[in-house]
Amino acid sequence: MRLKSVLSVFAVILVAWLILPTLVLVPISFSEKASFNFPSQGFSFQWYENFFNDRSWVRSTVLSLQIGLTVTAISVVAGTLAAFGLSKLRFRGRSLIENYLLTPMMVPGVVLAIGLYSVFLQYGLLGTFAGFVLAHTALALPLVILNVGTSIQGLDNRLELAAASLGANRVTTFFKVTLPLIAPGVIAGAVFAFVTSFDEVIVSLFIQSPGLQTLPVKIYRSVTQDTDPTVAAVAVLVTVLSVVIIGIAQSLTGRKRKARS
Repeated sequence: MRLKSVLSVFAVILVAWLILPTLVLVPISFSEKASFNFPSQGFSFQWYENFFNDRSWVRSTVLSLQIGLTVTAISVVAGTLAAFGLSKLRFRGRSLIENYLLTPMMVPGVVLAIGLYSVFLQYGLLGTFAGFVLAHTALALPLVILNVGTSIQGLDNRLELAAASLGANRVTTFFKVTLPLIAPGVIAGAVFAFVTSFDEVIVSLFIQSPGLQTLPVKIYRSVTQDTDPTVAAVAVLVTVLSVVIIGIAQSLTGRKRKARS
């Protein structure tokens, strides 16, 4: 009983430590003062109005959403196929390929950014939509492979054999049996891929151009150059968007698990 109480207190402290820095931004985003003073003074929506009326903020947000959705689509398809192939095929060097696919997770971001900058500079991809998609996909793909691979490990192969014995070919078995069963892993991988792309700043700083900046880069530039509380309003909006995405993902995965049970 005592151990349970200690763990509960530790969990509350840990949650507070993770959430409080984000909650501090909420009153600052509604402050009347054009500074980051806390506690804030007055109440105003002007920083939210600044965000929606400033074309540079809106353009960066739309660009991040476009890149994030594109990266998510590519990463989910490629990552699911890669995880499925690695789980079904047995060949020499399989573990080496698997580790190679996960390398972007282990390499420091700044090292990866320098490498991508050198390659993109040679092929004219710096400051382009395609360059952002390629760079962010390299970071998001390992997360999809890990999540889908974990779901495949818990898959009962007898269900696939039963479908095959009833006359279903491999494509039909995959879409009718395998994919619904591993859907929670695919959904989790899609969420991680989108968040990774939408939140990525180190690589984006290296491959950006003055006319093409993602939202995290825009936030970084704004924080380092002035104290405009519009950044706090943007942070609150991004936090709300993240909570909504996580809520939708949990709802979808919960329904899939109930359907499986």
